[in-house]
Amino acid sequence: MSKLEDIVSLCKRRGFVFPGSDIYGGFAGTWDFGPLGVKLKKKMMDAWWNFFVEERDDMYGVDAAILMNPRTWEASGHTATFADPLVECKECKSRFRADKIAEGVSESVTTEEFLATHTKCPVCSKENWGPIRKFNMMFLTHVGAVLPDDDRELADKNIAYLRPETAQGIFTNYKNVVDTFYPDLPFGLAQQGKAFRNEISPRDFILRDRECGQMEIEYFVRPETWEDEFEKVRSLQHEFLEKIVGLPSESIHEYEVPEGDRAHYSKRTIDFMFDYPNGEEELMGLAYRTDFDLSNIARESGKSMDYRDKNTGEVFVPHVIEPSIGVERLFLAILSAAYVEDEVGGGKRVVLKLPENLAPYKFCVSSLLKNKSELVEKARTVYNALKSKYGDVTWDDSGNIGKRYRKQDEIGTPKCVVVDFDTLEDDSVTVRDRDTTEQVRVKISEL
Repeated sequence: MSKLEDIVSLCKRRGFVFPGSDIYGGFAGTWDFGPLGVKLKKKMMDAWWNFFVEERDDMYGVDAAILMNPRTWEASGHTATFADPLVECKECKSRFRADKIAEGVSESVTTEEFLATHTKCPVCSKENWGPIRKFNMMFLTHVGAVLPDDDRELADKNIAYLRPETAQGIFTNYKNVVDTFYPDLPFGLAQQGKAFRNEISPRDFILRDRECGQMEIEYFVRPETWEDEFEKVRSLQHEFLEKIVGLPSESIHEYEVPEGDRAHYSKRTIDFMFDYPNGEEELMGLAYRTDFDLSNIARESGKSMDYRDKNTGEVFVPHVIEPSIGVERLFLAILSAAYVEDEVGGGKRVVLKLPENLAPYKFCVSSLLKNKSELVEKARTVYNALKSKYGDVTWDDSGNIGKRYRKQDEIGTPKCVVVDFDTLEDDSVTVRDRDTTEQVRVKISEL
């Protein structure tokens, strides 16, 4: 099993992920994706979108605003309940999320339950805790040209929040889609976008951060069919994780969330857990939200969320199945599964065995020697042809050929194509495989 620090080191060294605002010393809970990270993330997100939206006839996409009317979060329950258990060390004044530093407790942990674990402060190693308090994780801001110090009452009326999830942007567009497209049930609305959570203690690289990407679907179903639809989506999640993005099935585990630990809107939730380098953590969730959201919107807005069946004329509020996955969590799971250390030619090799559909580059093209103009010219011709055909092709002429191979292994390039002197004679090139390191001669026309 790979170590998290090895993956973090590779990500920075090869341009996948950098600490946010690194030039100024960083900013806790934020991360920047570099050139290779952007390519991998885009391919990963495109794979999700193609699988769940483009390849289906019952799915529609939306892209809602990040800033929403604050009544949205009152209706959804976030204003009142979107909180984590915060505990403060009385000795050093450090603050932590209680369920993440104590063993065997959940998000609903009480002060008494926490103190009974005899957890020591991760900073000062003392055991002197204050009471657990609920900390709302929504980022608050003010909209408009009003400063809180100028007019507190007016400022309070202009409060807004950075959205803590993308789901509510889907629910608030449900009626828009029904009125314009009138889809048959069941149907789903999908969205990819940023969400913001003021985590008490962001940690574990990109696994728990304050600004994250989400890919969510709200799948609207008839109330009496929710169990069958839930199982269908559950099966699709496994297919996507295991077949499309190549995660090993033995590293994916389902956890049936007990009632006391489920979100306030859920009547059933399955957390899909993954064996990350730092242990088993949540990768994605699958929740049955009933008609909680649509009914709350109807009450808060005064607008009907009813759906009228085209064939029977029956009128009802649909129920909802929600699969939700974190972009960064999936990104890290893919890197964790792909990261391998082995031995080649008597030396240690680091290789990312990424699925070919996700690898930042399909090919790396280079000339055997960069100071031989005839080789470079021929290699450039091969590079341009492959670039035109496949798009994701890179050029590398740094160092000797062995160092190039090691670099491309680390960034997950499946094939390296090398132009040598024999190429000038027979129009064939050496193609080296990332995973096996085997090399074969292939005609340029057959690449």
